[in-house]
Amino acid sequence: MEEIVIDLFEKFSGKLPDKTELLPESGSARKYYRLYSGESSYIGTWNQNVEENTLFLDFSRHFEAKGLHVPLIYAVSVDKLAYIQEDLGNKMLLDVVEKEREGDWLNEHLVELYKKALDELLRFQIWGNQGMDYSRCVPRPQFDRRCILWDLNYFKYCFLRLTDAVFSEDALENDFEQLVCRLCNVEIQAFMFRDFQSRNIMVRNEEVWFIDYQGGRQGALQYDVASLLYDAIVRIPDGQREELLEYYITGLQQYRLTDSKQFRQDYYHFVLVRLLQAMGAFGLRGLYERKQHFIDSIRPGLRNIAGLFDSGKLDNAYPELRRIIYSLQK
Repeated sequence: MEEIVIDLFEKFSGKLPDKTELLPESGSARKYYRLYSGESSYIGTWNQNVEENTLFLDFSRHFEAKGLHVPLIYAVSVDKLAYIQEDLGNKMLLDVVEKEREGDWLNEHLVELYKKALDELLRFQIWGNQGMDYSRCVPRPQFDRRCILWDLNYFKYCFLRLTDAVFSEDALENDFEQLVCRLCNVEIQAFMFRDFQSRNIMVRNEEVWFIDYQGGRQGALQYDVASLLYDAIVRIPDGQREELLEYYITGLQQYRLTDSKQFRQDYYHFVLVRLLQAMGAFGLRGLYERKQHFIDSIRPGLRNIAGLFDSGKLDNAYPELRRIIYSLQK
């Protein structure tokens, strides 16, 4: 894999890199290399999933043409197994939070970075949606009923089944059906990043840049906002979550008139499905594959869901799911 990436870099630049560095693993099977050449550096990527690579490359070119903050693509191998992209540095939003945070609250600088992320997200959602070809999105072009059911089953089979949780499957399915019906009533009107969280937001020169959007599709506006503000690792306090949500809704009005009250009511149900999907990932990558980052995310993830139920923002819906989450926290 490394040789393939180095060979592509040589064809692109006309010389071998001075040094090659394998970057730490993420949740995917992709391999990332930092390639040093003189005073410059580049990111070389190898991934055997050509379909996924093609989506990332196509999305990147589409977003770059819209003036959005994504890495430039410099070279792609003929078989599309490898590509060279712009190096956005090694500072994720998560890194900045972990370095600067003192106590529970985000400081002024961190809040400002989150607002910049929400501003750029709006541009992705609205401008990125314009002229986007969703036909080849994987696994589906829209975040529809089937996608929501996949996420809920991901939670059930990749998390719940790997724990000691005792539950009524019939009652849980009733809750799932209620949640699916609620979400399917919300208009699909935007590009949905899908995995919009602090590890996929890079900070460079006090601006934010996005990576890992190849799982995107057309979907509802609320989903990505929920993904960012309810990140299990960062754990933004409720007061600041509400402040940032209000900031996003105010910004949204500049693009399209929106019923703020209805947006908020729908939003918290998207928060729930996003948190459940994340728990599925924590179960698969953590409980099954034993990756420590995901194991460490389980307790905060459960607290997030329990806190959402405690807030009353779900109108006492989904009783079996509520009972399961509370029992797992004991």
